[in-house]
Amino acid sequence: MNNDELLAQVRELRASGRSPKQIARVLGLPPAKVNPLIRVVAAERARSDKLIACYVTTEWSTGLTVDGEPDWPALGAPETDASGLAGVFVARAAGHNRVSAVGFLIDVWCLGVKDAWPPKEMTASRLPEYTDRFFRSFSGRFVPAPAELARHLVFGAVDYARSLGFEPHSDFAAASELLRPWAPPSAITFGKDGKPFFISGPRDNAQKIINTLERTAGSGKYDYLAAIS
Repeated sequence: MNNDELLAQVRELRASGRSPKQIARVLGLPPAKVNPLIRVVAAERARSDKLIACYVTTEWSTGLTVDGEPDWPALGAPETDASGLAGVFVARAAGHNRVSAVGFLIDVWCLGVKDAWPPKEMTASRLPEYTDRFFRSFSGRFVPAPAELARHLVFGAVDYARSLGFEPHSDFAAASELLRPWAPPSAITFGKDGKPFFISGPRDNAQKIINTLERTAGSGKYDYLAAIS
């Protein structure tokens, strides 16, 4: 079976609602062989399926600068409340009365995509509750945004973090398919006022991250807020 025939089968199985693991079992192939084809199918759907919802947290732009003054919502946050974290939520049509939704937790000052919600299909009626649940960790404050802003935030943050030696969350590849295609560079200058600023979270290995910044950004060229033993 050539690659085009295999892709056609994956496309058909995905359309029937099969999960990646189920598709691998049906085709008798290892997941490593099937997953790239599933990503191709997801990208096809992302380009063709209607955008249903796109939201960002109101504080996404705090500490950032944006080139070209695009018409993007940028409310910012008080300096004392700033954390460098932003949320992006995207939903697209996925068939009759169904949607597929993804979400991203982004450290726009340093680490890029720290968490990602991979594509979740549901009935359209469930989308408002799912959206609210995603944004609860951001005090529930979010605003509608164009898909262009979401792309510049998500992919731009990943590019910035990679330049500092940090890779995105393992579910980023699957979740980002609903946002593609992406044409770099981002119009956003990441880092707090253009400088990496690491604020340690409960799951961060602070010392390891600081060691990486010391190597990639250089001594005195980054800031951090973390308890180091």
